Amino acid sequence: MTERARLAGSLAVLAFAAAPAAWSQTVSLQGMLGNKALLIVDRSAPRSVAPGESWKGVKVLSTQGDQATLEAGGQRFTLHVGEAPASVGGTGGSTAVGTRIVLTAGSGGHFMANGAINGRAAYFMVDTGASMVSMAVGDAERFGIDYKGGQPVQMTTANGTALAWRVKLGSVRVGDVEVREVDAVVSQQAMPFVLLGNSFLTRFQMRRENDQMVLERRY
Repeated sequence: MTERARLAGSLAVLAFAAAPAAWSQTVSLQGMLGNKALLIVDRSAPRSVAPGESWKGVKVLSTQGDQATLEAGGQRFTLHVGEAPASVGGTGGSTAVGTRIVLTAGSGGHFMANGAINGRAAYFMVDTGASMVSMAVGDAERFGIDYKGGQPVQMTTANGTALAWRVKLGSVRVGDVEVREVDAVVSQQAMPFVLLGNSFLTRFQMRRENDQMVLERRY
């Protein structure tokens, strides 16, 4: 894995808050800096932590290659770079069982969130103008999506039309909330993050409270 790939997403800030009963902490491994693990804990900015050191209650026990063995909330677990965030210290382990997502607007007023697609780490931007979850080919390959087996479609963009594929995602997770069988589109055009469109958002009651967006799961 190249150093650039290891550091991909290192500027991501975890911008969601989950219902407190579901967990106490979320931990993700964003990259490796030598033998140090680049961690995001809850809403923190990425922080490099060496073996034997602790940060925000998360202790790095050891690192090897693209993985780190960690301890938090009385649990020992191993994370790989780019893997979905682990939930620790709560009653639900890493199982996605929540019903409520709270997103806080970042600089520029955009709502961003870390999460996962098909169990692999993803960085989202909420886009209520997008009909579906949208991503670039590179992201689709990282998520293990057979996009070329999907339905070919044409997308209209600011730069003209582009070839894309309509697919079905096995799961989309934000925080401890997971939605299954979500429609998505994969575009040939590069995108800096995955757009969290209405194929995911319409599964929720959505309201705005000052600089926060609250999503309550529909049933």
